Amino acid sequence: MPSDLSGGMRKRVSLARALVANPEVVLFDEPTTGLDPVMIEKVDEMIVLAKQQYQITSVIISHDMASTKRLADRVAYLHDGQIVFYGDYDQFTASTLPEIRAFLDGAGTTRLGKDAPVAIGGGAPVAPAPAPHGDIAVELVDVYKTFGGKHVLRGINLPIYAKKTTVLIGASGSGKSVIIKHIMGLFKPDRGQIKVFGKDIVPMQDLELNEMRKHFGLLFQHAALLDWLDVAGNVAFPLKERTTLSSGEIKDRVAEILGRLNIADIADRMPGEISEGQKKRVGLARAIVMKPDIMIYDEPTTGQDPLRTRDIDEMIQTTQQQFDITSIVISHDMASTFRIAHMVAMLYQGEIAAYGTPAEVRASTNPHVQHFIHAGAV
Repeated sequence: MPSDLSGGMRKRVSLARALVANPEVVLFDEPTTGLDPVMIEKVDEMIVLAKQQYQITSVIISHDMASTKRLADRVAYLHDGQIVFYGDYDQFTASTLPEIRAFLDGAGTTRLGKDAPVAIGGGAPVAPAPAPHGDIAVELVDVYKTFGGKHVLRGINLPIYAKKTTVLIGASGSGKSVIIKHIMGLFKPDRGQIKVFGKDIVPMQDLELNEMRKHFGLLFQHAALLDWLDVAGNVAFPLKERTTLSSGEIKDRVAEILGRLNIADIADRMPGEISEGQKKRVGLARAIVMKPDIMIYDEPTTGQDPLRTRDIDEMIQTTQQQFDITSIVISHDMASTFRIAHMVAMLYQGEIAAYGTPAEVRASTNPHVQHFIHAGAV
């Protein structure tokens, strides 16, 4: 059944369904959205193979420049409803049009070279920062977890430093989401400790876990706004449900958060009336209005173009600095990862294959790490 298949296998089944009628033209609508770099490479290989075997014309909508580089014979770039460029990939990357330069800058991953400097917050490259020292907000100690006999986590040891940004990377199914669910107390490990601000949450019962979860805010992958409430209502929702604040206090708290995230001007709009980027900010406002100590971002840039991805990266960095919180980010986007991370942890087959600063992870000698972080390089 489809639910039994991996993301890559489902892509292959969809392609088979499209090819079974022997078409001359196949349209691919963002075929790599939500996939990790290695899986994107495999989907690209599948598209090339289909083109060669079936002699089809392929038209691909894509935000992924590494995929575009591998696949495109011709590139058309749309801006404000017009095709402002049409040519081959090399001509595209050499274009001097400001809108294309900004787009390519957002997508660039040349910083991933082992000895490359790190670009912070979209600025000029600077020397890599040393590993953070100080308090640990969350720590997994020798954590194991199996599901139905399958070993998902195999002895995970992972410190997450307070008031810093740690990014978890790895292939789909490597255990990233399982780690997050353990940190929030939604899963219990088969063995091992999970410490939140020094307290092991594994033996905690439901009431204690609910109190512990107040430390956390979560930005869902697609914001998950309530479409029957306006922006201010969405942000106020957790305050009304989980606190005893008066309506006046709630209104003031909401106004403060909207102002600090520069979205006060859309407070009265409905979710359907705002952009995807604004929805991300509203989702973030709803998460941080409860003043969490730790923010978790679940693939915040999935489905976003390079320009919007850079905006989201800056939002994460600014939030971490303004609100002095600990950030944990799950990501498949290597350009984003190496822009925002203080520390990077890569999972491979349920184990930590690499952990350290961006510079240390780039310098890893593990071939799986090198393949993963460079599969999406442009």
